[in-house]
Amino acid sequence: MATFKLIEYQDANPKFARSMTTLWPRARSTGINNFWKAIAHDPATLKRTWQSIKQIMAPGALDPLTKELLYVAVSVTNNCSYCIASHTASARNKGMTDAMFHELQAVIGMANETNKMVTGYQVEIDEQFKPPLGS
Repeated sequence: MATFKLIEYQDANPKFARSMTTLWPRARSTGINNFWKAIAHDPATLKRTWQSIKQIMAPGALDPLTKELLYVAVSVTNNCSYCIASHTASARNKGMTDAMFHELQAVIGMANETNKMVTGYQVEIDEQFKPPLGS
């Protein structure tokens, strides 16, 4: 159960409804994800988060599918069921296959396992891994 009631587009006050359609041109036709409905109680957070997501997830040095796969990996590690579901769906829409998903899960599991082992053993960083790294 959400901490606050989700704000539905049709129930939003007129000023908020305008900001919703400004932030999400598709709001009237495809709906708004529950995450955005939840944080809509704080318009400043809503606006800042939407602007940051648009900027960070836009194509750049990393392609959109890679960014979604990274988002899934971090979401799994942080145990965020909502984010795992939403970003897995987004990754699928960007071309992730079942084989890619399974391989991603294996990498996530291995990274978490070896990270914990390194932490437990308090392994010192090898000189060749310390900054500055070669180009």
